[in-house]
Amino acid sequence: LKSHLLAQVLEPPVAPADRSSNMAPVKFDDIPKVANEVLSDDYQVSGHVFKAKQKTSWAGAVLSTQVDFFGDKCATPAKLAWKLPVPFGCPYFCLDKLEMDKGGKLKLEASTGKVYPGLKIDCKSDLSDVNKVNVGHTYTGLKDTQLKLEHKLTKPQDFTGEVTYSAGIATCGLKFSSAILSGGLPDFGVRLLSGPWFCSVLAKEKFGAFSAHGFYKVSPDVKCAATYQLGGKANGNFTLGMSYKGLYKVKVAQDQSVCCSVKHSVAKGFTVLGGLKYSIKKGDYSYGVQLSIE
Repeated sequence: LKSHLLAQVLEPPVAPADRSSNMAPVKFDDIPKVANEVLSDDYQVSGHVFKAKQKTSWAGAVLSTQVDFFGDKCATPAKLAWKLPVPFGCPYFCLDKLEMDKGGKLKLEASTGKVYPGLKIDCKSDLSDVNKVNVGHTYTGLKDTQLKLEHKLTKPQDFTGEVTYSAGIATCGLKFSSAILSGGLPDFGVRLLSGPWFCSVLAKEKFGAFSAHGFYKVSPDVKCAATYQLGGKANGNFTLGMSYKGLYKVKVAQDQSVCCSVKHSVAKGFTVLGGLKYSIKKGDYSYGVQLSIE
């Protein structure tokens, strides 16, 4: 008995469960992401781009560069971006992006998750006008739920927000803006993911526009996807696409355009991405190449 009591005294206390450790559902705009990875990602069908990402030994800082070749106004317009996970040794916030584009314009994004368990606060600024500073709040402390709210720093009544919730194979969500205070309706979305099957529906513009996405994983190497737009300015638009090993892609759209893409790893960290778009209706084409070093 004494040994049992002694073991209880010496046993370290069990820490309370971290509410933020729950797997949060996707953001509202990512509801159709499974299909969009086949239909939209890695299609470099115009322009010539060189990208490089280098992690440094300075507190894990990451430098990203992007150079667009053969531009109309400049031969090699470039974009530089820094990421500082622990800026100047301060562990309480992260500089997610400090960017300067080809026009010399700056962009700053910073965030912290130290304020409250499950709460992330981020700030976005162009470093030129305080009235354009956006503040975002993301809370994942509730099981299977994600809450997001974003507003102007100097005008909090100008806001957007969203709520997503997942249960089993389903994820549903809604997205709203300050217009909801004057009678506006939020956007609604739902997705189902079961085995190789995926589908989603988004309802926007006061239920005046619907976009549906479908996806099927034929095999570990072959994936197919489709999307259709009903209502709104893009009424009748559709896209059908297929991906092989995530390296070879092709898609066709309602405007009689055909796009194909090839991704090749030359060596570890060195990737070449090429794409071609041909318009059957217009009889013209465009192509693009992207080199990435990471």
